[in-house]
Amino acid sequence: MTPTEVGLLMFAGMLGMMALRVPIAVSMFIPGALGYWALTNDMALLNLLKGSAVARLTVYDLSVIPLFLLMGQFATQGGLSRSLFKAAASFVGHIRGGLAMAAILSAAAFGAVCGSSVATSATITQVAYPEMRAHGYHGRLTTAALACGGTLGILIPPSVPLVVYAILTEQNIGKLFAAAMLPGILALIGYLAVIAIVCRLKPELAQPSEPTSWPERWAALIQVWPIAVIFVVVFGGIYGGIFSPTEGAAVGAVGTFVAAMARRELGLQGLKRSFVGTAETSAMVFMIFLGADMMNSALALTQMPARVADWVGHLQVAPLAIIGAIMVIYILLGCVMDELSMMLLTIPVIFPAVMALPLFGLAPEGKAIWFGILVLMTVGIGMTAPPVGLNVYVVNSIARDVPMQETYKGVWPFLASDALRMLVLLFFPSLTLGFVALFFK
Repeated sequence: MTPTEVGLLMFAGMLGMMALRVPIAVSMFIPGALGYWALTNDMALLNLLKGSAVARLTVYDLSVIPLFLLMGQFATQGGLSRSLFKAAASFVGHIRGGLAMAAILSAAAFGAVCGSSVATSATITQVAYPEMRAHGYHGRLTTAALACGGTLGILIPPSVPLVVYAILTEQNIGKLFAAAMLPGILALIGYLAVIAIVCRLKPELAQPSEPTSWPERWAALIQVWPIAVIFVVVFGGIYGGIFSPTEGAAVGAVGTFVAAMARRELGLQGLKRSFVGTAETSAMVFMIFLGADMMNSALALTQMPARVADWVGHLQVAPLAIIGAIMVIYILLGCVMDELSMMLLTIPVIFPAVMALPLFGLAPEGKAIWFGILVLMTVGIGMTAPPVGLNVYVVNSIARDVPMQETYKGVWPFLASDALRMLVLLFFPSLTLGFVALFFK
């Protein structure tokens, strides 16, 4: 059996196990281990297993992931998400669709201290969904806005998938965070515009709330000042060269803990749930890392990544058409895989091919950063697009009175906004790289 045939069998085995609902980490690890053994021998496999886990789990840069996750847990358990929604609703809730806009705004603000799409969706849904339904909002608009707003948790820094991409491609995490800022803001504006247009065309989907007085608005705004301070301190410190992203994540976690304690909402049980939740999510992430490492080690022996890069480099097709095809593949993979699994499995294969393409005359670092943001946005689309859309499942697990098909009907206008933003950033890389040039001269 040739190495290429072994590689194809590995992929088939992985997809088959996923179809049987085997955990993704296991679905990558077992075919990868069998493929590695078939291409080498049992002693070579044992030697790899002996050192691969230690080599992966002792990478210092990876400590940024549990620290950002802990920061998000403290914000959730400390009631900061509730204050964010209340503050946003006090300013825009009185206009038609305003509470849906408030959910989007609070998701963006919460994403600035969370870094996880699913966690953002779940947290903001628990806070905003009862309020929106109590004010007569249609389930279609409510759940769709919450599911799509959750994607801002990874588009607006910090972003766990972006940290993973930085480590896989050996890029600067701070520069990738800077590059994600404008796309994240464009996503926020696009979602707000979608809500305004949909509510204008179908006013029955949302009812305006009673206006809030200015004293009440200022009181609500005062409750969220810790979020703004933490964001400025963490990212100001990173971009100012005061500390590294990992140190910034630690500062953010401590700052969020202090803010939650000051609100007197983070008790002993909340503290326990924060650490347990962080440990469980971190364990899941690192298990996926180990499974992907096993698969990618076997793929390296098959020479498939190098062959893919060579094949793509010799295609008589416009480079942007290749990038577009890659984006479509990511959207399709989003139907069966989460964002971390997609990136860990595909980036080692696709990234060398992308770097070999002539794209707008970009330098290698600029090309890598620009492509990383495109990947980040595409996996975000996969979190809401039919037929799976993990964020949709998370939101509907909380909003049980809304049929899932209703949520998918409501998602389509938001996906149209995503597609428009993708095209703009695809053809104008300077929009992505502008903040990088500003902060890293």
